[in-house]
Amino acid sequence: MVTWHGPDGIQIDAITLDQRAVLKITQQINGRTYTLGYCRHPREVAVYVDLADLVEVIPFPQGHRLASRPS
Repeated sequence: MVTWHGPDGIQIDAITLDQRAVLKITQQINGRTYTLGYCRHPREVAVYVDLADLVEVIPFPQGHRLASRPS
């Protein structure tokens, strides 16, 4: 699953809903998660958040360690 985070607790997940690829927009406020909408196109996501503010979340495999940089 692909996930992006934005400001103010916005999260966007690429999911499949009714056999269609959609972007699920949620927002976390005071520890609760609210669904704001489902979008089929990135331009629809722009109604909720500036696309330039999104950061993709890339999970590391368990046990993976970052290599130290040579001096």
